[in-house]
Order: sequence, then structure tokens, then C-alpha cells
Amino acid sequence: MNLFKFISVKLGISLVLGILIGRHTTISPVLLFSFISLNLGLLGFLFFKKRNHNTQLFGLLFGITTIALGVLTYSMAQPKNKLSHYTNSQFENTEIWTIKIREVLKSNSFSDRYIASVQSAEGVKKSGKIILNAPIDSTISKFKVDDELLIYTMFSKIRQPLNPHQFDYASYLNDLGVYHQVSLNQGNYIKTKKNTQTIYGIAASTRSKIISKLQQTNFGKEELAIIQALILGQRNDISDETYDTYKNAGAVHVLALSGLHIGVILFLLQFILSPLEQLPKGKTLKLIVIVILLWGFAFLAGFSASIIRAVTMFSFIAYAIHLNRPTNMVNILALSLFFILLFNPMLLFQVGFQMSYAAVFAIVWVYPLLQNFWFPKYWILQKGWQLLSVSIAAQLGVLPISLFYFHQFPGLFFISNLLIVPFLGIILGLGILVVLLAMLNILPAFLASFYNTLIYLMTSVVGWVAQQEAFIFKNISFDWVQLLISYVIIISMVLVFTKTSFKRLAFLLIGIIGLQSWAFYQKREIMKKEQVVLLHQSRNTVLLHQKGKKLHLYTRNKSRSNQIIKNYMIAEHSDTLIYDSLQNNYQIQNKKLLIIDSTSIYSTHKVNYILMTQSPKINLERLVDSVQPKMIIADGTNYKTYISRWKETCKKRKLPFHYTGEKGAYYFIP
Repeated sequence: MNLFKFISVKLGISLVLGILIGRHTTISPVLLFSFISLNLGLLGFLFFKKRNHNTQLFGLLFGITTIALGVLTYSMAQPKNKLSHYTNSQFENTEIWTIKIREVLKSNSFSDRYIASVQSAEGVKKSGKIILNAPIDSTISKFKVDDELLIYTMFSKIRQPLNPHQFDYASYLNDLGVYHQVSLNQGNYIKTKKNTQTIYGIAASTRSKIISKLQQTNFGKEELAIIQALILGQRNDISDETYDTYKNAGAVHVLALSGLHIGVILFLLQFILSPLEQLPKGKTLKLIVIVILLWGFAFLAGFSASIIRAVTMFSFIAYAIHLNRPTNMVNILALSLFFILLFNPMLLFQVGFQMSYAAVFAIVWVYPLLQNFWFPKYWILQKGWQLLSVSIAAQLGVLPISLFYFHQFPGLFFISNLLIVPFLGIILGLGILVVLLAMLNILPAFLASFYNTLIYLMTSVVGWVAQQEAFIFKNISFDWVQLLISYVIIISMVLVFTKTSFKRLAFLLIGIIGLQSWAFYQKREIMKKEQVVLLHQSRNTVLLHQKGKKLHLYTRNKSRSNQIIKNYMIAEHSDTLIYDSLQNNYQIQNKKLLIIDSTSIYSTHKVNYILMTQSPKINLERLVDSVQPKMIIADGTNYKTYISRWKETCKKRKLPFHYTGEKGAYYFIP
């Protein structure tokens, strides 16, 4: 099957290209709208007057128009182009804001966290989303979806990463349309009594009732958390240990309510509702009922972005199945991508969206090829080969994305899928039945016990696979260039597998040579690289010296620095790490660094840099006069009151001051 012969595929690719261009350029929406209108006029002229819309000119013009539409769509999704968005108002001063709780996030060690939508500022209607942080305190009750609050405080920006190669949480939230956060305390908010109810609030209330009913049964704590994830899309109660176990086994997609689950539910409904086909217009009636039930499940799961995306995609797929033409599956799937991105282009930058469509496209394209490759004689082998083919196809589609974002590959993914996916339909179907019976207060104890055991066995199987650590390939360095080249190789490989030709073999070989060349270039550049960096970490000093692939780490607390060093090593392709304890003096390219800790002991020799750690009780002005530094640096081990005092002193003395907690890591050798 040649995917690129379908117009819908070309439309989807053009729109994606336009969205990517829009992300990296700034073009006036008015100019874009005018350009698109002009192109549509030309297309109409070619279509109706020339009666020939198969020409290269028509196709080229249509592609350019679709790309421009992608740019416009991305531009219109940005807050600066929405007059009602709160960021287009002046809000430097503290104001009274009305906000509504939109989503309950997973709490951290210090606070409960929510996504809230902005309703108004000083009585003027506004829009937009923010993160709301409420300290875990008995004086502040937990909020529910649709709760409305009056808050009197300032918005603060989501902090950018302070260390190189650290996860950019601010960028992640920006792609979700969240740019600021608010921290509550006992005196800066009031919860209003009258709340207008939305469909999100109704869904959240329904889920809360279901969870409350389930908690009255004898489900284990971890099993109940997994049931909530499988059926209700709520992963907040899953422990980090359980999540890591599923991730290492290559089965984390089982916990994320997305395309896999909706696909299983779709085919369950296809089977259960097949008797409807015997009625007049039965196939159409069956399609309508399936789509309604899928969106009902989306309601139950809270209409999260991932579930809306998955249900939209599989509603289109249900229509393709209704048409009963294999090629329509590709057409409908590409159209679903086109329309989803047309309404919400920011979904393109979400990992779940990328993996869902990559997996489904790969299954639609690669699975039939694998099935034609081998025809097992026995039924059990046929079913096993079908499951393995689906697993291989999906994994092939998402492999570059997984390596790019997560830098690991579970070698035994096929075992997890072979042992779990065949029973996922039973697990989901039985889970939905358990939820319905629990809501009606007629859930039999034996059924609850059986389902609890089933979930326990699933987790045990996943745990066994995850324990085979020799087959979990971790800390794989993989950048966006390797991501693109990898897809060129995969697509070329599938095309060669379909039909061998010189052109296809050439593309495959070019991709392989390109990947090797990029790896060689990276290695050469890294071997030439040398830098000395002071990283930011609270209650720990971390000084890093990189020379080629070798890292030398000077720190007081080795265990605390493991995570930030791990991320750094992956990104920099480092293969050697040496730990050493901190000294008081260092020589960095003929420049002297003096480190002063809580002992406040220092030599009086002149230095270029002073690094203040562990809040030393020292007279900074006297110190500056004594050693005459060119720069004062403070890391995350100091009290903020000390930081403020040192900053004022440096400002007074016109001396550069760098605090890693505000400005991020400091590069002595960039």
C-alpha cells in the first residue's frame, strides 16, 4: 500500500508542515488570511474554468494553500492573537481574578495542583489557563472541578529549566496553553458559593461517585489505582514504582487511557452490536450507536485532551470499518489527523498525539505486510503471529519517538504485549461491567475479588518482565536529527520490503549513511568540547568539568546529583563519570575560583570568581576589598535572605552577581 498516493495523507503532511513553520516563524494572521483567500480564488478558477484539476500547478497550489492554512492555524492558537486572553492585559500589579478549576493534577510532596481557567480580571471577562498550587494544609480544602475562586495575587511565570538538558516543564505547559502559575495561601483566595456547572464538572463528579463506590469494595490500593487508570483515565493514585515497572516492561501504554483502549473498546462494540446489522439500515444504526457509546466513554473519562484525541480518531476509524474498504482506513485516519490539528494545532507537540498516530499508521501500513510474509498453519500460531505483527508494527512506528523523549527501549516489549493485549478486551469489558454494577450497588463480592485478582496478575506479569533488566536498554542518546533520519530509514525499509526498486534501495542506503555520518559528526564535535559549569541544585553544590566524553564531577552529595547528571550524560553522549569532593580553590583556564562555605574560611589572594555556598556568615564588602573578584556567584545551598543581601551589595559595588536559582547554571567555560 502506497500511503502517499492518498490525497488525505498529502493534506495531513502539508498541514503538519505548515504548523511546524508557524512554530518557528512570525507571520501576521491578516497576511496569511489574505494569501489563503487569494490561493482559494486561483484554485476555484483552475477547477471550474480549466476543468483540469489534476495538473501539477493545481496540486502545487493546493499544497501551498494547505501549508499556509497550517501556519494560520498555529498563529491563531497563540494567546497574543486572542484579544480576550489574559496575557494581552497589563497585570503586573496584584488584581482580583475569577478562576474556575478545570482539572485536578497529581499532587507533589508539597502542594495539590490544578489547572484552572481564567474567567475574569477586575470584572472584565478574560480567558486562558493557569496552574494553581495549593499547599497540602488542613486549612485549605481540596478543590473539585468547576469550583470557582476569587484570588487576589500576582501571576508568576512558569520557571525555565535552570540546568542544561533538564526537562523543560515550562515549554511543555506552554504547548498546553499554560503560561503562568498561582500559589494560594490562607489569605489570598475566597471560594465562591455559586458555581456554574460544566460538562467537565459533571464528568468529574460522576467519576468521584464511581471511585467512592469502588473504594467500598475489597480492591487493593494499587489494584484500585490501576482500575481508575484503565476505566476512568485517572492516573493520579498510581505509585511511581508501579508506573516505572510498566514503563520498563514496555507496557506503560496500558496505564494511559488512549488509542489502545479506545481501539479495544471499538472492536468489542463491533462484536457486541453485530446483531443490529440484521435490522433495516442496521449497519448505519450500529455505527451511530458505537460513536455515541465511544463519546459516552470519553465523558466518563473526563474529556481529557488525550481521550478526546483518541475517541475522535477511532470515530473516524469506525466509519472506515462501516465502509468496509481497506484503503478507506488510511484515508479516514489521515482525515482525522487533519481535522484534529485544524481545530487544535498544539496537539501536534504532545508526545501522546505523536505516538498514537505513529502507532496506528504503522499498524495500518505494516501489519498487512507482516501478515503476508508468513501464513502459519495452526490456529494458535495464526493468532500469536497476528498479535506479534501488531506489536512489531506499532513499536516500529513509535520507536524513534520513544528514543527521542524517553531515551530507553524495552527489549521485551513483545512479551508484555503478547501476555497482556490478548486479554485487554476482557480486562476492559469486565472493568466496565464492574463499574456499572458498583454504581447500581449490586456488585457481587466474588466478581470484585476475581477482577482484583486479574489486575494483580497483570501487574505481576508486567513486574516479571520489568525485572529482566538485561533487556532494558537505557540512557540512549537520541536527538531530533536522528529522529528524522530514523523515520526515513523505517519508511524506506518498509517500501523496499513491499517492492524492491533501485530508488527505494537508494533512499534506504542514504538514510543509513546519513545516520552514521551524523553519529560520526557528533562524536567529533563532542571530543573537541570542554566546559566547566556550576549547576543549580538546592542543598547541594555541583561543579562539573566536561572534556570530550569524560565528566569530572565535584560535589558534596553524590546521590542528590545523580538525576541531573544522568540527563546531562545522555544529551552529551558521555561515557565516563568521575566523582570527587569539593575543594576551596580551583584554577580554570588561568582564572582563579574561590569557594567559600559555611566555615567562612578563605585566603586573601586575588581571585576572578567567588562562589558562595552553604550561607557563609561573612562581610561581603570586606571580602570584595580583600580578594578583588570580578564576579560573585551563589548556588542553591544559600538562604534567600543572604542572596538578597549579597545582590544589593554587588549592585552597590557595581559587581556582577549570578544566583543559579534565578539565572540558572553558570558557565565558566562556555
